[in-house]
Amino acid sequence: MRYDQIKAVIFDWAGTVVDFGSRAPMGAFVEAFKSFDVEITVAEARAPMGLPKRDHIAAIMADERVAAAWRDRHGNPPSDADIDAVYDVFVPLNVKVVTDYADLIPGAADMATTLRAQGIKIGSTTGYTREIMERLMPVAAEQGFTPDTLVCTGDLPQGRPTPFNIYKTLLDLQVHPAWRCVKVDDTVPGIAEGVAAGCWVVGVALSGNGVGLSLDELLDADEDEVEELSSRAADELLAAGAHLIIDTVADLPSALAEIQGCLLRGERP
Repeated sequence: MRYDQIKAVIFDWAGTVVDFGSRAPMGAFVEAFKSFDVEITVAEARAPMGLPKRDHIAAIMADERVAAAWRDRHGNPPSDADIDAVYDVFVPLNVKVVTDYADLIPGAADMATTLRAQGIKIGSTTGYTREIMERLMPVAAEQGFTPDTLVCTGDLPQGRPTPFNIYKTLLDLQVHPAWRCVKVDDTVPGIAEGVAAGCWVVGVALSGNGVGLSLDELLDADEDEVEELSSRAADELLAAGAHLIIDTVADLPSALAEIQGCLLRGERP
């Protein structure tokens, strides 16, 4: 099917096109806090996923339990200087491990080929810094996924959940209006980014942060447990404003077909 009403598709990275289960940042967050003698759980690390990474650390520190643990260990509530200190430890840790979690999610390369064949531009935004993406991009390219543009955390004064990363993506791609573009993301801040920009927004439930299982773990997991986790992730993405939900990027053609039909009927997001 042709999607000639759609001008661009803008992808998130971890949990959407690479790193099934969005695993790479988790150990880095846990290890960064541990270096300051504060233990956090993977669930606490995951909760703000999708935010720019400094904002993500600030959100973890704002958690009541984590803030209390920090105060008990350091004698004061977490400060801006503390957030900066943890961030300075986190980024090199994430840079170090990101290529260990760089496998494309099945279907990502085929999706890029399909879009390009139809003249649809491919954008991307991410909560990762450019330093992290400089390591990840070449590995993804070797597997067949290279977007036409990339906007990272730190490229603009404000990132997710504001629409500014999307606005820059549209400028870089030279496409408009936003309602003829599609944002694809697995996190609540990434969904909010697309909604704020006026795009159609597709939430990715199964391969993303909400479920948090690697592909191997998913294949070994109890079917009912996976269904429950996926349903919960989908509900969170819908509550954030996603127009459609898919399991993984491999299912994106069905969502694009539905959006194509909406646009042909004159509907807007």
